[in-house]
Amino acid sequence: MPKSLTKTQIAQYDEAGYLAPIPVMAEGEVLALRQKLEAIEAEMGGPLRGDLRHNPFLAGLVRHPRILDAIEDVLGPDILCWSSNFFIKEATDPAFVSWHQDSTYWGLSSPDVATAWVALTPSNAANGAMAVIPNSHKLDQMPHRDTFHRHNLLTRGQEIAVEVDESQSVPLNLRPGEMSLHHVRLVHGSAPNPSFDRRIGFAIRYIPTSIRQLEGEDSATLVRGEDRFHYFEHEPSPRIDMDPALLELHRQIAARNAKILYRGTGVTSFNDPAALRG
Repeated sequence: MPKSLTKTQIAQYDEAGYLAPIPVMAEGEVLALRQKLEAIEAEMGGPLRGDLRHNPFLAGLVRHPRILDAIEDVLGPDILCWSSNFFIKEATDPAFVSWHQDSTYWGLSSPDVATAWVALTPSNAANGAMAVIPNSHKLDQMPHRDTFHRHNLLTRGQEIAVEVDESQSVPLNLRPGEMSLHHVRLVHGSAPNPSFDRRIGFAIRYIPTSIRQLEGEDSATLVRGEDRFHYFEHEPSPRIDMDPALLELHRQIAARNAKILYRGTGVTSFNDPAALRG
């Protein structure tokens, strides 16, 4: 029996590779999260950069029951949060996300991976919403090329190395507090934000506990069910936002993850100048 999604919604996710919109939070909750983010940015002296984009806070959001219920409906009851990070496009900024598949450099043993993309602001055609190519998750892993383009928000500026039929794309319009789900092999990307407000999204990557990391040591957070496999080191939960001890642990985890995501490029961390382009 599904936890939150209908059988029709689950069938759409299985067939098309994505589902949106899914309500998660009320407007007041979303505003509080945006204010928390922007308070931390003010304290840090500007927008999050480097390893801080790979989120060391918002631990409550990755465990939000409405998110986890939907994830359980598509991945099963035993769930790890493998990673999370902000995708922020500043007002009138040329930042974009090229057409890509998430699975390209993640090093995971199976494509049974789902991303919850939570909107903290409106996300629509006017400010660079994510767009997807329906059914493309049924394709095998496609070849990609690295660009390290200074305005590309992806780790390596990676883009699909074959032509993408953009006429088939579907924009995922979300209101603040709504989310989309997409499969790890779904082809997706997003245009720049020409509007006069920030577009803020928070991407959370969930995996079943049966998946392994093939490219080195890795860690994740058990957010629901039981981990009978123990392929990933379990990460502790912060007691307070920006806990100094956990920030240091987060930096160590980010450095280890960077070795996986940037393998073969010469880039050594999310704080490397090549990773901080733009």
